[in-house]
Amino acid sequence: MSCRISAACLAAALALGSAAVVRAAPGEAREAGSNQMLAPAMTAIDVDEHLGLDVDRGLAFVDHTGKRVTLGDYLDGKRPVLVTMNYFRCPVLCNVQLNELTDALHKLDWTPGDEHFRVVTVSIDPRETPELAAPKRQNHLNSLNRGDDADWAFLTGDALNVRLLAAQLGISYTYDPEQDQYAHPAVIAFLSPEGKIARYVYGLSYNPSDLKFGLIEASEGRVGTTIDRLILSCFHYDATLGRYGPFAFGLMRIAGAVTVLLIGTTLLVYWRRERRATT
Repeated sequence: MSCRISAACLAAALALGSAAVVRAAPGEAREAGSNQMLAPAMTAIDVDEHLGLDVDRGLAFVDHTGKRVTLGDYLDGKRPVLVTMNYFRCPVLCNVQLNELTDALHKLDWTPGDEHFRVVTVSIDPRETPELAAPKRQNHLNSLNRGDDADWAFLTGDALNVRLLAAQLGISYTYDPEQDQYAHPAVIAFLSPEGKIARYVYGLSYNPSDLKFGLIEASEGRVGTTIDRLILSCFHYDATLGRYGPFAFGLMRIAGAVTVLLIGTTLLVYWRRERRATT
C-alpha cells in the first residue's frame, strides 16, 4: 500500500504545510492551473504494508515516565496493540490525527488497557524527550476520559530505533529542515499480541468500528464477543480506502439467518396455537 491512498497523501501534505509545494522551474511544461508541484521531500512519504511480518520486540525506547522499555514490553501475547508514529511538537497533522483517534477511542466501548487492547504512540523525532511525551499523553487521557490508568504509552527513542520500527512497519517519513517539521503519513498499524503486523487503517479521522474490527482481526478473534465477530463477517477491508466496508455476501448471510429465525419463530408460535386448540 503506497501513498496513492488519498487520506495518507492528504495527511502527508498537511504535515509540511506551506512547504509542501514549490513552483515549477521557468519554462517547464505544465497544464493550465497546475502551477505547483510537490516538494522533493514529499516523494519520501509512503506506506509499504508489511502484513504478516513480525516487529523486533527488542527495539528500545523511553516511555513518558522516563523508564527504559522495549517494544516487547507491550506485547503480552494476549492483547493486540494499536501503534501510531507521530511527533509531539507537530503543529498540524499529529494534533489532528491523535485528537481524532482519541475521539474514536472515547466512542469505543473498550478501554486501552483492559482485556481487549493497548495503544502505543512513538515519536519519530529523536530530539523529543519524556518531558514532551508526558503532558501530551495526559492531554489525550483527559480527553479520552477513561482515567489516568488507560494503557496508552507515549514513547521517545534514538534515531536508529525509531527508523528501525518505521522500516519494519513500512512507514516512510522525512524531515524538512527549512520548516523544522516532519512529513509523514497518517496511519494506524495493528499488531497481534505476539507482534505480527495484522492491519493498517488510514486517514485523519477514524470510525470506532474500524478500530474494533482491526483489533479483532489482529487478535485473531481473541478479543470481542461472538456478536462482534459475527458483525465483522459482514464487513471486509477495502485496501483502496484503508477502511472497512460492507461485504455483500456477509450481509446476505446475516439476512438469511435472520429470515430463518423469523420463519422458525412464526412456525413455533403457530404450532403451539394449534396444539392448544386441539387440546
